[in-house]
Amino acid sequence: MIRLDKLNTTDLAAWVEQAKIQTIQGKVCDRIPQLSVAHPNWFAVHICCLSGKTYSSGDTGCIFPLMSVIKVFSFLYLLEVMGTDTVFQWVGVEPSDAPFNSLDQLITDGGHPRNPMINSGAITLADKLPGKTASDRTSHLCQWLNQLAGSQLYLDEVMLASVRASRSPINQALTNYLAEQNRLENPEVALDTYEQICCISGRVEDLALLGKALAGGNNLQHHRIVNAVMLMCGLYQDSAKFALKIGLPMKSGISGAMLAIVPNTGAIACYSPVLNMVGNSIGAIAFIGALAQKLELSIF
Repeated sequence: MIRLDKLNTTDLAAWVEQAKIQTIQGKVCDRIPQLSVAHPNWFAVHICCLSGKTYSSGDTGCIFPLMSVIKVFSFLYLLEVMGTDTVFQWVGVEPSDAPFNSLDQLITDGGHPRNPMINSGAITLADKLPGKTASDRTSHLCQWLNQLAGSQLYLDEVMLASVRASRSPINQALTNYLAEQNRLENPEVALDTYEQICCISGRVEDLALLGKALAGGNNLQHHRIVNAVMLMCGLYQDSAKFALKIGLPMKSGISGAMLAIVPNTGAIACYSPVLNMVGNSIGAIAFIGALAQKLELSIF
């Protein structure tokens, strides 16, 4: 078996090209105007190993917002700051077979978000982040992540303006319902915080460094919890399928960002903006799937 830190760069480039072929089956997200300007052919991968080895291929200079990938790290941050018992009073860890922004499911669940990887859960946790204003909370989270991982993430103000100009009515409805159920202390700040943290941006290397921090902390309770929830919930209603097929904790975002954790080994970060119907990056799944199969990376 080839280890992740013994990769052949020729093979890596070939797997990238094979993954890019798959992207003709989907489209770039057009709900947020600033996301829609991404070129469908962009593809970047960066792999960070705990051994110190790194590998990169593709359009690694591209800067993109983490979007829903940030949900992993707001969850981790609150586990670290508030503790497990407190956080699990706010959100569950149950997988969802409904879309990531389903109001019907939130109503069915009585206003208790099923997990932190769907929008209702992430908005709830955004309400609990330390800081009085949304800008304070975003700044604290971004600073914490950069210190944790050695990354150079920052808030993309242009992306944020685009998100605000095209605010999702469904996210507003989720926020309103959470407020009605007394799940939020300040609904306006919660939604503003959620929109801001989704616009925390960087390159694929920054995302891989975040993943490396999670991969290396597998002896820590909070890292194990986050990785388990990623495995069960990180790819929305496709999570179970890819837990079986790929067998790694993964999280996607509608920007085309995707992170996969190889516990005790390293992390694989991809950026490929073409999405499938569920909202997951087609190219990133194809690449990580090929890599996991060739290197036998599944945790099972």
